[in-house]
Amino acid sequence: MESASALQIPYREDRDGFWGEQTSTLNWCEEDYNVTYYVAELVNTLTNLVFLWLGVKGLINVIQYKHSRVFIVVWLGYLLVGLGSMAFHATLKYEMQLADELPMIYTVCVMCFAAYSFQRSLKAQIVIGIGLLATAVWITVYYLNAKNPVFHQAAFGLLQLATTGRGFYVLEKKLKPTLKKRDPAGYDQQMKQMYTLAVAGTVLFSVGFVIWLLDNTFCHHLVSARNQVLLPWAVVLEGHGWWHILTGLGAYHMILWRVWLNRCLEGKDDFMLDWRPYRSIPQVVPKPKTTPGTTESKKIR
Repeated sequence: MESASALQIPYREDRDGFWGEQTSTLNWCEEDYNVTYYVAELVNTLTNLVFLWLGVKGLINVIQYKHSRVFIVVWLGYLLVGLGSMAFHATLKYEMQLADELPMIYTVCVMCFAAYSFQRSLKAQIVIGIGLLATAVWITVYYLNAKNPVFHQAAFGLLQLATTGRGFYVLEKKLKPTLKKRDPAGYDQQMKQMYTLAVAGTVLFSVGFVIWLLDNTFCHHLVSARNQVLLPWAVVLEGHGWWHILTGLGAYHMILWRVWLNRCLEGKDDFMLDWRPYRSIPQVVPKPKTTPGTTESKKIR
């Protein structure tokens, strides 16, 4: 018993906090100021570091390999979501809640633009851009007045579905026949990579969402369990933290899927997907240059 208790760190008994009273319309299952006086929800704050790590990685990838510039905006939005979420969970202030939630809407709108405007005329791109801008403004104004988190969640979900649905439509109706004609030998392998990347992103998102639901539904039981096992083991039962990690990874995979899809639709054969499924973080990189007398490896790492 003594050795077991030596491996358990109790939570704070005094739950006063640096940022004062909560003003956000949402509060999550992690108990407020239970670890430190300075951060309201420490685990929920720190797990957003995954957005900063992957956002910087994605941004460097786009700039270094000159992918479509629209993805610079996407990755900046991804980073802003992570920073906003950190500020929200650290303070539980309404202003910081908006800094988390509204960038989610704006970033998925930019992704939606990238999905629907690719290879369209300038006039069509302008119309799509204006439509999505109007949508983002309407969602913002309505949400600021209604302050209904369910509306925000539904709006984000619908925009995400529209973006993902467009990706699968383009994959089947445009890329599939083009690849079959352009590269009959490598067609099956490339389509398998495409679907694996998309499914990976979708599964990560879905598992994160299930954990988010369980965390909200069984919060009382989880709090009791965490107070029994104490730190550091209780961190594993912080469901909202897992939601951050899994959705951060899922969003990264889905953005890379769109980058890879665009590169393939451009008709150029000088880029490849560098990825070991479920074992590494994917990147879209230039294929190794071949030299006379050598053959290029077709293997995706």
